[in-house]
Amino acid sequence: MNFNDQQIIPAARTIKQFDEILNSRFEYIVLLEVHISSLMSIKREADRNGKKLIIHADLIHGLKTDNFAADFLCNDIRPAGIISTRSNMLIKAKSRGIIAIQRVFLIDTIALEKSFSMIESAKPDYIELLPGIIPSMISEVHQRTKIPVITGGLVRTVESIEEALSSGAVAITTSNKELWENFQKYC
Repeated sequence: MNFNDQQIIPAARTIKQFDEILNSRFEYIVLLEVHISSLMSIKREADRNGKKLIIHADLIHGLKTDNFAADFLCNDIRPAGIISTRSNMLIKAKSRGIIAIQRVFLIDTIALEKSFSMIESAKPDYIELLPGIIPSMISEVHQRTKIPVITGGLVRTVESIEEALSSGAVAITTSNKELWENFQKYC
């Protein structure tokens, strides 16, 4: 499962960005920072346009990341995927056949080791490493977990994307429209 070979996954921070992505050739899109009241209509619009929505649960305004929120996302919204730092959210997503993506912040060795422990319990489908500009960590995390790695955060150049992909990332998330446009021709 590699997002149908889509190497760039555009991330929408705003409704305007979401609308721009709807008119793109990208199939998978990440939704960041919207209000919970907008989720149902955004999901319907994504479906109407043949897009597979990946929701970053931790960034949805008005949504806790507890088990009730996990039930709401998995049962009512039913996105293609959920990104979260919370194991409970990912375990629920996996149990409902929704792609589970564990977000990991590369802050220091202690944080990384704690993340490995969480990954072991949640067993996500993918790991998203942030920031996405540390290629050596992509291969290290993949080798240790045997889970495909997505990367994002501070990815600002085509060269950074190419370096992440050549280091083993299966995809890169970015809210940078110029990078979407540069890679859209490969969709």
